[in-house]
Amino acid sequence: MSNSDKTQPLQDESIDHDKLFKELVSTFFLEFLDLFVPDVAKTIDPDSVKFLQQEYFVDLKEGEEKIIDLLVEVKQLGETAAFLIHIEPQSTSRSVFPARMFFYFALLHQFYQKRIYPIALFSYDKPQKPAKSNYTVEFPDFKVLEFNFKTIQLNRLDWRDYLNRSNPVAAALMSKMKIAKNDRPKVKAECLRLMVTLKLDPARSRLISKFVDTYLQLDVKEEQTFQAEIDKLSVNQKAQIMETMTSWERKGMEKGMEKERQSIALNLLQQGFPIEAIAQATGLTIVQLKQLQADRP
Repeated sequence: MSNSDKTQPLQDESIDHDKLFKELVSTFFLEFLDLFVPDVAKTIDPDSVKFLQQEYFVDLKEGEEKIIDLLVEVKQLGETAAFLIHIEPQSTSRSVFPARMFFYFALLHQFYQKRIYPIALFSYDKPQKPAKSNYTVEFPDFKVLEFNFKTIQLNRLDWRDYLNRSNPVAAALMSKMKIAKNDRPKVKAECLRLMVTLKLDPARSRLISKFVDTYLQLDVKEEQTFQAEIDKLSVNQKAQIMETMTSWERKGMEKGMEKERQSIALNLLQQGFPIEAIAQATGLTIVQLKQLQADRP
């Protein structure tokens, strides 16, 4: 983009946001539509879904190559004519974005000669003011052009509204919705709880877990609250979450559980309970308990 483009501060530059969102939406395409454009979703023939190859265009003004992120050909139930759904994830707020959506639409319409349903998926954290959903060309005496596109602005959606939606996209995208700082650990736990209730295959579960881990990285204090939320779940749900969480996140969770066991054991030792009984109750070994005794001030 040009230097004159009005841009908000970028999110973590080490994260390929567009790739993560494209992977999520392409894996759960129909579920994405069902969550955000249900009136369109219910008309689509699931057997007609066809992902088209990425389209590359050269932006002559900016001198950059642009990529259409996700382009899908679908048919409506009972119809023979196909139409296109164009989904454009956007991780930064840019003033030129509506114009770019129109340029994409015009190029795709010229090339494919099909109806196009354009969707912008905004994942940036700030600003929270409503994003523009149209591009116009007009004069005082008449309007030459009014192009509209569907907008999904995650930072304006309340995660609580999606808490009980049996939808894998909801399980992932709650992590990018409007969340109060104190709610971050609870939201992460709820995302993972919803994920395991969907009974997805391991690959899809890991995809959602990876997405949530990326966007809800917790500090030490938040991690403790997260552990408390996880402990409220059933044994089976906790086991499934541990199975699908990334190795980094799982290590942190196991570390938290280990500290909790040690704290309980130390308290029981101070109360004079037999060491063998404490070992049986906490799952710690005799050697570990004796080390705790030795380290006790």
